[in-house]
Amino acid sequence: QVQLQESGPGLVKPSQTLSLTCTVSGGSITTNYYYWSWIRQPPGKGLEWMGAIAYTGSTYYSPSLKSRTSISRDTSKNQFTLQLSSVTPEDTAVYYCARSRAMRVSTRAEGDWGQGTQVTVSS
Repeated sequence: QVQLQESGPGLVKPSQTLSLTCTVSGGSITTNYYYWSWIRQPPGKGLEWMGAIAYTGSTYYSPSLKSRTSISRDTSKNQFTLQLSSVTPEDTAVYYCARSRAMRVSTRAEGDWGQGTQVTVSS
């Protein structure tokens, strides 16, 4: 059974770059036809899909975040990483990583998810 675990700093200062890593166990991030996504949920708001990296290494981003988002992977460590630049307090959220057959996920019923990690943007 695949397991995903997010890691990274819980506090980031405004204008800095937020970096999170998702470590995957029980399955390879290069397994055919899976997409590996980052999703976030700001306080009091719904889930927002940020982007994904496919089993091929191709990347896909939400248009609203594309200019600030980068997703990469390290196949030797079976990890994939999110970088979000120029953060503001509006980027405060619980950040999740997930595996799915679809490129974009919008509910927790789709695919396998990590437990999530709280990131606060504040000076």
